[in-house]
Amino acid sequence: MGTVLAFDFGLARIGVAVGETETGHAHPLATIAEEASALRFSAIEKLLAEWKPVSLVVGLPTHLDGTEHAMTTRCRRFANQLHGRYGLPVALVDERLSSAEAEERLAEAGLHGWRKQKVRLDSAAAQIILLQYFESARHAAS
Repeated sequence: MGTVLAFDFGLARIGVAVGETETGHAHPLATIAEEASALRFSAIEKLLAEWKPVSLVVGLPTHLDGTEHAMTTRCRRFANQLHGRYGLPVALVDERLSSAEAEERLAEAGLHGWRKQKVRLDSAAAQIILLQYFESARHAAS
Protein backbone atom coordinates (compact mmCIF):
# COMPACT_ATOMS: atom_id res chain seq x y z
CA MET A 1 0.00 0.00 0.00
CA GLY A 2 1.18 3.48 -0.78
CA THR A 3 2.07 5.87 -3.53
CA VAL A 4 3.05 4.63 -6.99
CA LEU A 5 4.70 6.60 -9.79
CA ALA A 6 4.14 5.53 -13.40
CA PHE A 7 6.22 6.43 -16.44
CA ASP A 8 5.34 6.64 -20.12
CA PHE A 9 8.88 6.44 -21.49
CA GLY A 10 9.75 8.15 -24.76
CA LEU A 11 12.92 9.26 -26.48
CA ALA A 12 11.96 12.94 -26.33
CA ARG A 13 9.80 13.00 -23.19
CA ILE A 14 8.78 10.89 -20.21
CA GLY A 15 5.23 11.27 -18.95
CA VAL A 16 4.77 10.74 -15.22
CA ALA A 17 1.64 10.00 -13.19
CA VAL A 18 1.06 9.44 -9.50
CA GLY A 19 -1.51 7.28 -7.75
CA GLU A 20 -2.41 5.49 -4.55
CA THR A 21 -2.74 1.73 -4.32
CA GLU A 22 -5.38 2.02 -1.61
CA THR A 23 -7.83 4.06 -3.69
CA GLY A 24 -6.76 2.98 -7.17
CA HIS A 25 -6.89 6.59 -8.33
CA ALA A 26 -4.19 8.11 -10.55
CA HIS A 27 -3.43 11.62 -11.77
CA PRO A 28 -1.13 13.08 -14.42
CA LEU A 29 1.87 14.57 -12.63
CA ALA A 30 4.58 15.86 -14.95
CA THR A 31 6.35 15.52 -18.25
CA ILE A 32 10.12 15.28 -18.22
CA ALA A 33 11.33 16.92 -21.43
CA GLU A 34 15.06 16.52 -20.85
CA GLU A 35 16.90 14.49 -23.48
CA ALA A 36 20.13 13.94 -21.54
CA SER A 37 19.95 10.84 -19.36
CA ALA A 38 21.56 12.56 -16.35
CA LEU A 39 18.98 15.36 -16.44
CA ARG A 40 16.12 12.87 -16.82
CA PHE A 41 17.23 10.89 -13.78
CA SER A 42 17.78 14.10 -11.81
CA ALA A 43 14.15 15.07 -12.48
CA ILE A 44 13.00 11.56 -11.53
CA GLU A 45 15.00 11.72 -8.28
CA LYS A 46 13.21 14.96 -7.37
CA LEU A 47 9.84 13.32 -7.95
CA LEU A 48 10.85 10.28 -5.89
CA ALA A 49 11.99 12.52 -3.02
CA GLU A 50 8.72 14.46 -3.12
CA TRP A 51 6.26 11.58 -3.51
CA LYS A 52 8.17 8.75 -1.77
CA PRO A 53 6.62 5.95 -3.82
CA VAL A 54 6.58 2.33 -2.67
CA SER A 55 6.84 1.11 -6.26
CA LEU A 56 7.15 2.23 -9.87
CA VAL A 57 5.37 1.29 -13.09
CA VAL A 58 6.70 1.59 -16.63
CA GLY A 59 4.55 1.30 -19.72
CA LEU A 60 5.75 -1.42 -22.08
CA PRO A 61 4.97 -0.69 -25.73
CA THR A 62 4.42 -3.50 -28.19
CA HIS A 63 2.87 -3.90 -31.62
CA LEU A 64 -0.90 -4.38 -31.59
CA ASP A 65 -0.40 -8.14 -31.92
CA GLY A 66 1.76 -8.13 -28.76
CA THR A 67 5.12 -8.62 -30.45
CA GLU A 68 8.01 -6.50 -29.26
CA HIS A 69 9.83 -3.74 -31.15
CA ALA A 70 12.79 -1.40 -30.56
CA MET A 71 10.98 0.78 -28.00
CA THR A 72 10.02 -2.32 -26.01
CA THR A 73 13.71 -3.00 -25.40
CA ARG A 74 14.38 0.64 -24.48
CA CYS A 75 11.49 0.65 -21.99
CA ARG A 76 12.74 -2.57 -20.38
CA ARG A 77 16.18 -0.98 -20.05
CA PHE A 78 14.64 2.15 -18.50
CA ALA A 79 12.71 -0.02 -16.01
CA ASN A 80 15.91 -1.90 -15.11
CA GLN A 81 17.74 1.41 -14.61
CA LEU A 82 14.99 2.66 -12.28
CA HIS A 83 15.18 -0.51 -10.22
CA GLY A 84 18.97 -0.48 -10.14
CA ARG A 85 19.26 3.19 -9.17
CA TYR A 86 16.48 3.41 -6.61
CA GLY A 87 15.94 -0.14 -5.37
CA LEU A 88 12.18 0.09 -5.77
CA PRO A 89 10.05 -2.64 -7.32
CA VAL A 90 9.24 -1.82 -10.96
CA ALA A 91 6.26 -3.34 -12.76
CA LEU A 92 5.92 -3.37 -16.53
CA VAL A 93 2.42 -2.73 -17.91
CA ASP A 94 1.19 -3.24 -21.46
CA GLU A 95 0.70 0.25 -22.81
CA ARG A 96 -0.79 -0.50 -26.21
CA LEU A 97 -3.10 2.35 -27.21
CA SER A 98 -2.53 4.34 -23.98
CA SER A 99 -1.49 7.45 -25.94
CA ALA A 100 -4.52 7.14 -28.23
CA GLU A 101 -6.81 6.83 -25.20
CA ALA A 102 -5.10 9.79 -23.53
CA GLU A 103 -5.57 11.91 -26.67
CA GLU A 104 -9.24 10.93 -26.78
CA ARG A 105 -9.73 11.88 -23.11
CA LEU A 106 -8.04 15.25 -23.64
CA ALA A 107 -10.26 15.90 -26.67
CA GLU A 108 -13.35 15.04 -24.59
CA ALA A 109 -12.14 17.63 -22.07
CA GLY A 110 -12.01 20.20 -24.87
CA LEU A 111 -8.25 20.07 -25.36
CA HIS A 112 -7.67 19.45 -29.06
CA GLY A 113 -4.58 19.33 -31.21
CA TRP A 114 -1.95 16.64 -30.66
CA ARG A 115 1.02 18.99 -31.09
CA LYS A 116 -0.30 21.60 -28.67
CA GLN A 117 -1.22 18.98 -26.07
CA LYS A 118 1.86 16.71 -26.32
CA VAL A 119 3.14 17.65 -22.86
CA ARG A 120 -0.25 16.88 -21.33
CA LEU A 121 -0.63 13.80 -23.52
CA ASP A 122 2.49 12.11 -22.12
CA SER A 123 1.46 12.51 -18.47
CA ALA A 124 -2.13 11.51 -19.32
CA ALA A 125 -0.78 8.35 -21.01
CA ALA A 126 1.21 7.62 -17.82
CA GLN A 127 -2.04 8.02 -15.86
CA ILE A 128 -3.75 5.45 -18.08
CA ILE A 129 -0.81 3.07 -17.66
CA LEU A 130 -1.09 3.44 -13.88
CA LEU A 131 -4.85 2.87 -13.94
CA GLN A 132 -4.26 -0.31 -15.98
CA TYR A 133 -1.74 -1.43 -13.36
CA PHE A 134 -4.21 -0.84 -10.53
CA GLU A 135 -6.94 -2.69 -12.46
CA SER A 136 -4.70 -5.70 -13.12
CA ALA A 137 -3.61 -5.78 -9.46
CA ARG A 138 -7.26 -5.67 -8.38
CA HIS A 139 -8.09 -8.64 -10.66
CA ALA A 140 -5.06 -10.58 -9.41
CA ALA A 141 -6.18 -10.10 -5.80
CA SER A 142 -9.71 -11.37 -6.42
